Amino acid sequence: MENKILKKQKNRTRLKHSILTRMIVVPFIPFILALGVSFYYFTTALENKTVNSLTRIVEDHREMIESFLMERTSDLALITNTYDFHQMNSTSAMSAIFENLKQRSNAFVDLGIFDSKGVHIRYSGKYPLTGKDYKDEVWFKKVMNTGYYISDVFLGYRNVPHFIIAVKQTSRDDSWVLRATIDTQFFDQLVSKVRIGKTGEAYILNKTGVAQTRRRSGDISVLEEDPQYSQFPVFKNSIHTFIQSDNQQNRYLYAATGLKNGEWLLVVRQEKKDAYAALYKALYLNLMIMVVGGAVIVIMAVYMTERILKNIDQLGMEKEVLGHQLIRAAQLAEIGEMAAGFAHEINNPLQIVKSEHALIESCLSEFLDTENIQNNDNVREIKDSLDQIKLQVNRCSNITQAILKFGRKNEIKEQLLNPGIAIPEIIAMVEKKAAVNGITIENDISRDIPGFMGDPSQFQQVMLNLLNNAFDAVTDRHGASGGRIGIRARKNNDHRIDIEISDNGSGICSEDMGKVFSPFFTTKPVGKGTGLGLSVCYGIIESFGGTMQVESQQNVGTKFIINLPTIHS
Repeated sequence: MENKILKKQKNRTRLKHSILTRMIVVPFIPFILALGVSFYYFTTALENKTVNSLTRIVEDHREMIESFLMERTSDLALITNTYDFHQMNSTSAMSAIFENLKQRSNAFVDLGIFDSKGVHIRYSGKYPLTGKDYKDEVWFKKVMNTGYYISDVFLGYRNVPHFIIAVKQTSRDDSWVLRATIDTQFFDQLVSKVRIGKTGEAYILNKTGVAQTRRRSGDISVLEEDPQYSQFPVFKNSIHTFIQSDNQQNRYLYAATGLKNGEWLLVVRQEKKDAYAALYKALYLNLMIMVVGGAVIVIMAVYMTERILKNIDQLGMEKEVLGHQLIRAAQLAEIGEMAAGFAHEINNPLQIVKSEHALIESCLSEFLDTENIQNNDNVREIKDSLDQIKLQVNRCSNITQAILKFGRKNEIKEQLLNPGIAIPEIIAMVEKKAAVNGITIENDISRDIPGFMGDPSQFQQVMLNLLNNAFDAVTDRHGASGGRIGIRARKNNDHRIDIEISDNGSGICSEDMGKVFSPFFTTKPVGKGTGLGLSVCYGIIESFGGTMQVESQQNVGTKFIINLPTIHS
């Protein structure tokens, strides 16, 4: 017995672990998949949005810088097209032109004219550059070859970082060059004014990686080489985005594009953790949802597992009770078959007794006629005894016929049943039982109420079950006296029949009212009821096209109401 209990507990533990594992794993798979897919698409969209935003900033900034350089070049070209070399070759003229130029843009620092040999002829500015020879300078050679030139930032004679814009003009006599120096600080502010998050910055490198403007973060100044430039990908005029680490292993998101026909490189960068701050926030939120969702799944899995195991235990108990009830039902069925057999066997001797009674009665009548015996007291007693024998034989015959009729396995054949005839016949079968238990049966059935369609044996089964239940309830409350059962049949206003079986028994508690028609539910002690009777009765009445209801109050009584459709003959 102990081993059986241990085995049962072991099986229950194994079942619990199996259910719990499935309750956790099954919902976790779609949960993780849904979360993963949504996070993947969200992060991809957010990364694309961040890169696209940085790309758009670089593109807009490139257009602005290119426009600035083009406008400054156009300003110089306009001057060379407006004035000739002789008109500008005076200190006053140069100063006036330079003042007008500064009104157009504060980016200009100075202005100078060079002859075709590279000599600085006229100059307007704060440095002593007049007479300087620039024929060997790179910028001068470039402008003489191409017609205009924008230089990289360099130190030159003034030993100050600057870059120049020069425009060549060719006259009938000779060629000359107009050059302007651009304010490096003004240009630096123009480039570095980009603000992206907390760490975003923009700067310009030349094609050797030398800074033409400083970084806003301050780690590279003008004319310093960018240590990360050697690791940059090969650039063309299109915009490139990439991720790269600096010397401190801080990862940056870069966007870069060419300027000035590829001579310069505009770089915009932002720390990756700053650029993808929204992404990391979404990641933390996603992890939090995963943890909370996982905890909810585990908690609900544990709760549901306990509920399932509790229901399984309950079903096991109900199964065990059901097994006992089925055994009891089988026993009752056996008893029913035996009772039918007994009734059949008893019916044969009754028929013999009935025949012998008829013979005795006939012989007595002939004997009295031939012997002319007076009807004295003895003769009258013999006649009374014969009448009593006939009465009791007929009564036993009716009882056995009723038992045979109830227990006979016939096909269900519906026919027109008259409650005024069928119900009294059923009452006659239980009158003796009611009298023995001190129960009064009150019969209120009219013989002229319309009939209904149903199987006679099934209707008999319904009525007997309800009456037997009423007997038990009345006896349980009143004992051997004081019990009352009422049977009433009438036609209602809906052209249907109402059959009521009421009693003054112990009643049904309110908690059990909703379960009285459930299979295998019974309020009787173990061994006294199967719980099948009312559920079977309910099904039979439904098959007749009717309904069955119950009204009850504890310690007051119970009333079953059968409602059936009428059939007019």
